[in-house]
Amino acid sequence: MNYYGNPITNLIDELARLPGVGRKTAQRLAFYIIDQPEEQVDRLSSAIKEAKSKVRYCKKCCTLTDSDLCPICASPKRNDSIIMVVEDPRDMAAYERTNQFEGLYHILHGAISPMAGIGPSDLKIKELITRIGTEGINEVIIATNPNVEGEATAMYIAKLLKPLGTKVTRIANGVPVGGDLEYIDEVTLSRALEGRVEL
Repeated sequence: MNYYGNPITNLIDELARLPGVGRKTAQRLAFYIIDQPEEQVDRLSSAIKEAKSKVRYCKKCCTLTDSDLCPICASPKRNDSIIMVVEDPRDMAAYERTNQFEGLYHILHGAISPMAGIGPSDLKIKELITRIGTEGINEVIIATNPNVEGEATAMYIAKLLKPLGTKVTRIANGVPVGGDLEYIDEVTLSRALEGRVEL
């Protein structure tokens, strides 16, 4: 039922289409937007339009950027012989916050998931293979998520890259800091045991 009139109902409907936004959250956001000064709403609207029109894929790593090369690929300080493969630009940002990785990235924009109808051709795997062949990459670190889809994607990429003679590694995973062993699943505990290091 349309309680508020078409403009507010339409705004709620559009906000509810966003991932992770339910109907109540969409309603709360709509009312917040309506209560804001006109200039703030204009800034929000302009930011959305500008991002949509100017953001594109980096020609090298396929992350989102507003120029041909993202700041990481354009930086002469990065080690261009190592690529870390991640599923999403947010995963790249998470690694960047650690200040530990000095190489380059490759963003797949998803993971292989037959149940969701996502196959290898739906990801940026072809672009990764092209990079390996043209950029002189020594190592590819596969940092997909430690779930069924991420593991399937990692295995698929590893099988494609092995014949090319490139070193392929997988990030370690195991017990999170602050986690209680009794609540950790068996696969994670097994991986933690396999990846143990000498103290």
